[in-house]
Amino acid sequence: MTAEPIDWMNAPSQGWTYEQVKDVDLPFEWDLVDGVIVVRGQTNQWHDQVRDELYSALRTARVAPYATNVERRVLLDEANTTKPDVVVFDKTGIDVFELECLPPESVVLAVEVVSHGTRATDRFRKPGQYAEKKIPYYWRVERGIDDLPIVHEFHRDEEKGVYLPVAQHEHVLRTELPYPVEIDLRKAVEL
Repeated sequence: MTAEPIDWMNAPSQGWTYEQVKDVDLPFEWDLVDGVIVVRGQTNQWHDQVRDELYSALRTARVAPYATNVERRVLLDEANTTKPDVVVFDKTGIDVFELECLPPESVVLAVEVVSHGTRATDRFRKPGQYAEKKIPYYWRVERGIDDLPIVHEFHRDEEKGVYLPVAQHEHVLRTELPYPVEIDLRKAVEL
């Protein structure tokens, strides 16, 4: 059952809320940004393959109480929702069978794989929103000149409230946070 049709291009003066648009049958994937429905950028095979490989590696390495997912909606607030490409979250107190959106306070890592249509969003808007909601870790994945992924690892600075770069991973990603993981980035894409 879908909600009544809405004129999604013309938001009400106060903007849409997640509750107003969550069941609307839109012909595209979307984020809600300050109450405006925004079409999510089109991805390609490279993006999807890298996303899936990172998800698989994070899922395999995970430790309790963490869980992983791809494109799981995060309810930043009623006027802002987003779907990180990969998300690691603390599942303590969360009913994963009923979960519709992740609360930002449960998210420990958001991963965005940059594609042509999401460059500004993945480099600026989303990290700003994630940092504002105190998500501790952010990875931005770029396509290198050799077509291999480069992972830019950021940690949120508590005092400044923004992400600071801590590492740029090429060929192999090794990190201890949010839990120990090693990923051979050379195997993330089939060249």
